Amino acid sequence: MKILGLDSSGIVASVAVVEDDILVAEYTVNYKKTHSQTLLPMLDEIAKMTELDLNTIDAIAVAAGPGSFTGLRIGSATAKGLGLALKKPLVAVPTVEGLAYNLYDTQGLICPIMDARRKQVYTGIYRFEDHRLVTVEDQMAVPMEEMITKLNAYQQPVTFLGDGVPVFKDLIAEKLTVPYTFAPAHVNKQRAAAVAALGLVYYKEGKIQTAMEHIPDYLRVSQAERERAEREKKEQQS
Repeated sequence: MKILGLDSSGIVASVAVVEDDILVAEYTVNYKKTHSQTLLPMLDEIAKMTELDLNTIDAIAVAAGPGSFTGLRIGSATAKGLGLALKKPLVAVPTVEGLAYNLYDTQGLICPIMDARRKQVYTGIYRFEDHRLVTVEDQMAVPMEEMITKLNAYQQPVTFLGDGVPVFKDLIAEKLTVPYTFAPAHVNKQRAAAVAALGLVYYKEGKIQTAMEHIPDYLRVSQAERERAEREKKEQQS
């Protein structure tokens, strides 16, 4: 079973190929470049280096949101285009679940936090049971202080990861009352290898969709949509 993984949900752009329990290749860049400039060239480089015939993949796993609106659109469009061209199914992996899967079999709670601006995070609470990722609280967009309150109530050690860590590190130190740690550099951001590996699990469980069916899960409306709604509301009131 061969899965192509794509993740462009944040600053990180990542492409990987996982075959059964082997990571064949991964190309991950954490740098401020437009994903539309990087994602397909990265895939092309992997295909060349590993002599990969894309027709041999079984499915395309894509980080399906939440995350950067632009990044998610690029990842979704890339996955849909490949799925249509190759006639392959897609596996939509929730971004926060993919992040949590970086910390496979970690003890205690896992809390990915992605900076969602306006003092909010895209987050969720997870743990591993019998080598399987279990959702304690599904992915959500909430103020970081609210998430800290939730974690304090569980009274269990927590491991944090994601691009929200440097943003909210001081707040965590101030407000969190349970033991905590931060994931190390090699697993603390999005990785397509985790998306592909978890995508393989979901593929075997039948959690697949066609390229036409796939849409990103933004969790909340974009700033442009919020501003438009506010303008329309003011116009109605005037």
